[in-house]
Amino acid sequence: MMMIRTNGLTISIVLLLFISTLQVLQAAGTFDVTKYGAKANGEADISKALLSAWDAACDSVGVSIVLIPKGRYALRQVDISGPCKGSMVLRVEGTVEAPVDPNELKLKGDFWVAFSHIDHFKVTGGGTFDGQGEMTWKKYNCMEKKGCKALPISLRFNFIDNAVIEDITSLDSKNFHVNVMGCKNITFRRFNVVAPGHSLNTDGIHIGRCNGVKILDSSFATGDDCISIGDASQQITIKGVRCGPGHGISIGSLGKYPNEGPVSGVVITNSTIFNTDNGLRIKSWPALEHGMASNLRFEDIIMKNVSNPILIDQMYCPWNRCNKNGQSKVKISDVSFKNIRGTSTTPLAVQLICSKGIPCENVKLSNIDLKLIGGGATKSQCTNVKPVITGVIPAGCK
Repeated sequence: MMMIRTNGLTISIVLLLFISTLQVLQAAGTFDVTKYGAKANGEADISKALLSAWDAACDSVGVSIVLIPKGRYALRQVDISGPCKGSMVLRVEGTVEAPVDPNELKLKGDFWVAFSHIDHFKVTGGGTFDGQGEMTWKKYNCMEKKGCKALPISLRFNFIDNAVIEDITSLDSKNFHVNVMGCKNITFRRFNVVAPGHSLNTDGIHIGRCNGVKILDSSFATGDDCISIGDASQQITIKGVRCGPGHGISIGSLGKYPNEGPVSGVVITNSTIFNTDNGLRIKSWPALEHGMASNLRFEDIIMKNVSNPILIDQMYCPWNRCNKNGQSKVKISDVSFKNIRGTSTTPLAVQLICSKGIPCENVKLSNIDLKLIGGGATKSQCTNVKPVITGVIPAGCK
């Protein structure tokens, strides 16, 4: 302050800097895709309009908003990328629709909409990304066919840092709803996944090679895993989630590919899983590649009408595509299942099937209260693991 009072030149410089700062803050604005030619008629492709609005916003300093207003919009494949000069917001208020036939996307990559290399990013607005997958599920079953052409993942987040995705719905994806790869500090909040139980390979959110992912107060109804956590995933928090129908929440599958990074620091709490094939699952392939999964905590979970509520499966082998005579090379350790209650559709409510070659270590079971639908007691089974047991758990494991 003394310098400003005694030096007129310093005062001028300070004023110029202040005015410049105001101009930077005011430089940000709203870039409405309808101003770039997009039409809300559900027929005209808005790809060019969306990318034009994004490019203009991305080149602006400050906080820029790309707006898709209320209405129905047809969208073919787009890769929305940075880096940008300022912080970016994609505000989706309307419904964005993929072509019904995946061949119309003319895919360059396995996605419908991709977000790549953006720092300080937000997707919000209450809108919907509709993958229109019903025809695809009936016509293409790529999980059971070798050499099948890749189907589009609805939303890809590639190498995104410091992001929030909230108040958005992913509807009827043709493949995964969301794939999160190589991201840091990304949060999904009030994110909704909607697809019927018969939809194929429609994982809600798949996470791979990320650090600092949060999924909070969100809902998943799908035909595959509600949430799946792949290799090299660290510090993953899942809280306040509703999962069902689907295949539950999974860590893995692990040990399928060479050089997989370790999974650690996964915390899943205060969630409800209902009408699913599995509940909380850790899965790895036998007789393939090395890997590690550690520091995994599952706590305060309600199960309703779940077939396999608690499952460690180190003999995971869908469609017999592996050597069932081999043992998994994935090391699983420091795992806690605590305060899990509800109902199971099968008597065997807790299954810990660990690798004979590398047994699970430091697995804890505490206060597991799972009742059999229709009456009767549930059981537990532990193979190649000696869990630490506190409180009540289904009889069987010792």
